[in-house]
Amino acid sequence: MRSKDARGLFQRPGGYLLLALILLLAALLALRAGSAPIGWKAFWGGLCRPESYQTESVILFKIRLPRIAAAILAGAGLSVSGALLQGVTGNALAGPNIIGVNAGAGFAVILMLYFLPGLVLLVPAGAFAGAFLTTLLIVSLAARINQAKSTVILAGIAITAMLNAGISLLSLLEPDLLASYNYFSIGGLSNIRAGALGLPAVIILAGLLLALLLSRRIDTLCLGDQLAASLGIRVRRLRMLCLVIASACAAAVVSFAGLLGFVGLIVPHMARKMAGSSMHRLLPVSVLTGATLVTVADLLGRVLFAPSELPVGIVMAFIGAPFFFWLLLKRRNYADL
Repeated sequence: MRSKDARGLFQRPGGYLLLALILLLAALLALRAGSAPIGWKAFWGGLCRPESYQTESVILFKIRLPRIAAAILAGAGLSVSGALLQGVTGNALAGPNIIGVNAGAGFAVILMLYFLPGLVLLVPAGAFAGAFLTTLLIVSLAARINQAKSTVILAGIAITAMLNAGISLLSLLEPDLLASYNYFSIGGLSNIRAGALGLPAVIILAGLLLALLLSRRIDTLCLGDQLAASLGIRVRRLRMLCLVIASACAAAVVSFAGLLGFVGLIVPHMARKMAGSSMHRLLPVSVLTGATLVTVADLLGRVLFAPSELPVGIVMAFIGAPFFFWLLLKRRNYADL
């Protein structure tokens, strides 16, 4: 399908319905497949008659449904974050990591493991707080220096380097922390509990809705700061608000999925190929594409080496790295991205 034809598809509801159908099919496949495959009869029995199919019902409702819900939320949240960041910074290589989400969450987690090893259940909350507060620090520093888009990126690089140094120091002081931290840093969905998804779901949904409400203004901002200001857009306020929304969505994902890489970077590019750069189309297409991608990646991690499994973060690295190289090869230089 040509890019122009694909973009026309998303000027009508049919394009979004097609992506939603693909996501639904991926979710159904993920429900049935795994180290313990479930046939169609047992599948429908487990869903509709749990008293007769108790084993299948437990697998579906206690293990696979929460995991698929987590994959959908992770893909959606990181995709919204990446689309916003690439839009408001003007950097097509931008992702949640440039605003300190990964470094902030990682530093908070290793601090808790070092000083509060008995409060493991609070690690998700600590990861969210670390990611979000680090981003607020970066945004505040950038706002105090100047309004240039590159300032946010440079501030993010500096703060991220400091936090990564702190992570390395604590790892050297207490090598036993590495086992617990490494699982978090890779990104995985194997220990998901349904009760842990409520608050992240609210944050991600609220972030998406707010981003959609701001989409026309963001499109104007992407045309250039001077033009946006001349049209009545409060450039600095809008950019900072978008950064906060992006950080909240990414931090919500980090709190239950760990440091899941590449999603926020590559999905907006995939969505842009399908729907164009207009935010009111790009955001929903990014959400559906990201949710499908992470669902499929998690499914592959479960079935490729069953009964063992690969964390979804590793699968995403195998998918994302070649796509990233292809993206670079398709362009002459970074400025063309």
